[in-house]
Amino acid sequence: MVRRKSRNPLWRPAKRSPFILLCLLVLWSGIIGWGIATASDPNPNPPSIGTVDPLPPRYQLGKELYIQNCGSCHLAIPPAVFPRQTWSDLLQDSQHYGTTITPLRNPNLTLVWNYLSTFSRSQNEEESTPYRFNQSRFFQALHPEVDIPNPTTVKSCVRCHPQAPEYNFRVLSSPPSPSETP
Repeated sequence: MVRRKSRNPLWRPAKRSPFILLCLLVLWSGIIGWGIATASDPNPNPPSIGTVDPLPPRYQLGKELYIQNCGSCHLAIPPAVFPRQTWSDLLQDSQHYGTTITPLRNPNLTLVWNYLSTFSRSQNEEESTPYRFNQSRFFQALHPEVDIPNPTTVKSCVRCHPQAPEYNFRVLSSPPSPSETP
């Protein structure tokens, strides 16, 4: 006689409970649904960088000097509005749009130039150097359907960019109605 090994009465094959499987399925579905909702929901309050673009720390002093020196008389505009050649000419010219100014001297000149040249745009070879920002190709590309008044003044910018005097061009106001346009 062959004797069979006895089975351990304490060990039984696991029976899967339909209730536990259902709970796991609901939990898994909830986690997947939450993940999809989180990924597809745009952040209603994106973090504000409070300026034109994020700025590496090494350019911060140049930006502050630019705003202090240029923004004290008129609205300091973002460097990318003009090409490097315009900024180079403006920084060296003592006749600034009909007003005699004292050009910046080193080390401030170097700091401001590093900031402006790094964040300005390049100029096409066939393009003339713009000295008014509403003549700038980049400015026009950013404002394709905006009727820019001539002459353009600080009020023209602030009408759509209410925080422009604080050098924040990202915050926009609602577009003016046709009766409000000058």
